[in-house]
Amino acid sequence: MRAGQSAVTRRLDYAPPAFWIDSVELTFDLDPAKTRVLNRMRLRRNPDVPAQPLRLDGDELNLSRVMLAGQGCSFRMDGETLVLENLPEGNAPFELEIFTTCYPEKNSKLMGLFMSGGDFFTQCEAEGFRRITYFLDRPDVMATYTVTLRADKARYPVLLSNGNLTDEGELPDGRHFATWHDPHNKPSYLFALVAGKLVAREQRIATRSGSEHLLQVYVRPGDLDKTEHAMNSLIHSVLWDEARFGLPLDLERFMIVATSDFNAGAMENKGLNIFNTKYVLAKPSTATDGDYDAVESVIGHEYFHNWTGNRVTCRDWFQLSLKEGLTVFRDQEFSMDLAGTPSARAVKRIENVIDLRSAQFPEDAGPMAHPVRPDEYLEISNFYTTTIYEKGAEVVRMYQTLIGREGFRKGIDLYFQRHDGQAVTCDDFAQAMADANEGSDLARLLPQFKRWYSQAGTPVVKAQGRYDAAARTYTLTVSQSCPATPGQPRKEPFVIPVQMGLVGADGRDVPLQLDHWQQAVQGSHTVVLTEGETTLTFIHVDAEPVPSLLRGFSAPVELDIDLAPAQLMHLLAHDSDPFNRWEAGQQLALQTAIEKIESGADTALAQPLNDAHLQALRAVLRHPQLDAAFKALVLTLPDEDYIADQLDTVDPQRIHAVCEAMARQLATELRADWAWAYEQCHDTGAYTPDPVSSGKRSLAGLALHMLCLAAQQDGDAVWPGKAYQRVKDAGNMTDRLNALHALVYSGHELAGRALERFYTLFKDEPLALDKWFALQSHAPDRGGHILPAVRQLMKHPDFSLRNPNRARSVLSAFCHGNPAGFHRRDAAGYVFWADQVLALDAFNPQVAARLARAMDAWARLAEPYRAAARAAIERVAAHAGLSNDVREVVTRALTEQGPAATSVAEADARTAPTPDTDAKADA
Repeated sequence: MRAGQSAVTRRLDYAPPAFWIDSVELTFDLDPAKTRVLNRMRLRRNPDVPAQPLRLDGDELNLSRVMLAGQGCSFRMDGETLVLENLPEGNAPFELEIFTTCYPEKNSKLMGLFMSGGDFFTQCEAEGFRRITYFLDRPDVMATYTVTLRADKARYPVLLSNGNLTDEGELPDGRHFATWHDPHNKPSYLFALVAGKLVAREQRIATRSGSEHLLQVYVRPGDLDKTEHAMNSLIHSVLWDEARFGLPLDLERFMIVATSDFNAGAMENKGLNIFNTKYVLAKPSTATDGDYDAVESVIGHEYFHNWTGNRVTCRDWFQLSLKEGLTVFRDQEFSMDLAGTPSARAVKRIENVIDLRSAQFPEDAGPMAHPVRPDEYLEISNFYTTTIYEKGAEVVRMYQTLIGREGFRKGIDLYFQRHDGQAVTCDDFAQAMADANEGSDLARLLPQFKRWYSQAGTPVVKAQGRYDAAARTYTLTVSQSCPATPGQPRKEPFVIPVQMGLVGADGRDVPLQLDHWQQAVQGSHTVVLTEGETTLTFIHVDAEPVPSLLRGFSAPVELDIDLAPAQLMHLLAHDSDPFNRWEAGQQLALQTAIEKIESGADTALAQPLNDAHLQALRAVLRHPQLDAAFKALVLTLPDEDYIADQLDTVDPQRIHAVCEAMARQLATELRADWAWAYEQCHDTGAYTPDPVSSGKRSLAGLALHMLCLAAQQDGDAVWPGKAYQRVKDAGNMTDRLNALHALVYSGHELAGRALERFYTLFKDEPLALDKWFALQSHAPDRGGHILPAVRQLMKHPDFSLRNPNRARSVLSAFCHGNPAGFHRRDAAGYVFWADQVLALDAFNPQVAARLARAMDAWARLAEPYRAAARAAIERVAAHAGLSNDVREVVTRALTEQGPAATSVAEADARTAPTPDTDAKADA
């Protein structure tokens, strides 16, 4: 192991702390160049652990003194760790005082205490608190905090920390102070402070329990007019959580603060959430419908952490999905409940699944694949992943599917009854859910269900149907398998709830009656798969139906069912389940794309979509009862990355060519229909972000994109002219950006003028400017011009590699989101990637590691891409001084060549049984 390289941390090596910290008193003398921190702690030995030295974590701190019970004491340094050996014996509490200094203005990692726009902010999850003071920086050490902040009043008039304000006042020399006390025990990762020139929107509310609370949203001066939606979202979150789950706000006030320099989206620090401005600031002229949705969702997410993450937290970081997966599920339910109508709820669900498939499924199939509860890590920051969050949310959703909404609420109630104020594990959550629902499928199958926490990979559910007209039966044979993943070549069967129906020839659901049932059920039924293969025989089926499986996406699996195009069109036209109706359209397009890609013939690009397929899409577009938002989702073709995920060998340029051909044909063949849709939807009146209005804007934007694409085929100037006019005079950012997108993505000559116009309008709006950068970096690569354009964007005076939002708007949009531009045959994209990963790693390893993951799927690339990609990854891996964050990503990429599918039956046939992972952990 090279000098400076950290050791791997393993879940099975967990040991409780040798000491507990009961209370912490922190005093900060804030100064950008040199902040002084006085840390007074009250500690005691853990009687359940053999006596040993106290080892306190630190990182880039300057230690001035250590005092024990008011007296100087001996200590030693073990690397960055402060070690104290001569401490009081027994279990009596003792006082420890540590005085350190740190350097916020030099903190480019944005972890610990750092500066943004001249103001002080903190980020402590996962291990940032050790960059503020020496501490037992682990989530199972929970203490009460009293924090005093002292600073120059003119420069830092606002002083904030966790909990309730208990004192404030003036100090000599133009300074002032504020003291905050958080009455709730919390781990150090939930500590926060903010100091600076900020203004606040305030609202007092009364909750269902009758208590009053002050809500505050703090932003930079000049941004206050963009906080109304954030405040409304916070109010809705507080009221919803108490109504849906009985979880009230437990502090006198709740504060949100926005900063433009933040590695993540937001952080749930107890009572003082710190947010990326992207998820707070919104007004119609600068924020899109998607931005409004994201603000609502992320504010809900961070507030919901107040209970699922803060009141009950993680024993160790391997349990991260205990809080994140559960809270993503809760914010998804919140957004669906606020959406209101069944159609709007379905749109939210589809959007969530699109996100899961576009990011988490590829993660499961790549070198960074890991279980929802990982077993080891080199750098914990790399495991804030879509597997932990989105797949974790799907696992929580399966609890609700198996025990119902009321059963889930009973489980939540028991979970908090047992564990409020504790640091616990995923097993504790699972057990509470099962114990609250005795006799349920979940309680009966709990040990097997927990394989979702211990086994990586996306299970594949394969279904084959057979109709027997003479017997009037329809038989479904359903099997499950799961690909091998790094360190897990063999998988045991999962518990998979499959919600299903049978769609008859008349378009209505066939009554379902299995051969061992006394009577039929109407609509959908959930079958719980537990074996490698299951056979279901439905009786009294008068004609061959079309199976509709995995309705509502009832489990995070890949469905492998061989449905003919005519059957998919039947589901697209008639399925009562909105998700499967949308999915049928996606599968139709996917079948076409794969067929044309694998043919390799240029003639396949001429007219890739057949007439029946086009007519089916036209019927959806013209359907009088379907909502506009749903139509826009159905009419949006699968993206290039999703198509690539279905292929064993990936040629990005071939995929791009096929996708372009499909889009061009859809644009030209349905030109009149697109024009009709645009005229029906483009005028939504005064802006509101409600589901109906935003759905119309979405469909109008898609229609305008298609009309501009069609215009490029025949030189028609009418629709590009309308798009350019809309860029100039649109009444909201959604319509303006949709019009700009239409011009840029169609490659029209007006795109350049439109981009200049947009920049002139929004050059002083950082979040709007991020959209401007991202749109150009993500634009289709025609003629290899995108990479030079991206390089030029990085020279723009408004570009800064040190601002995470701006860096992502260019680098991530290109490397992650523009496969044809990135995967060049001359390897220039890979050289660019390596350069930027190394440049970022020098000052912000977290952002660098996320960019590094653009190469996760390199091993499936066709040549010449594959060899060139490997060379670029090897170049990064060989760089001296590489951070643990990036080293872990590139090392795993080079080590793991990708999973191979292994069915449960095949694994059973050639591999002897092994103890269940959960059993090992419990032992």
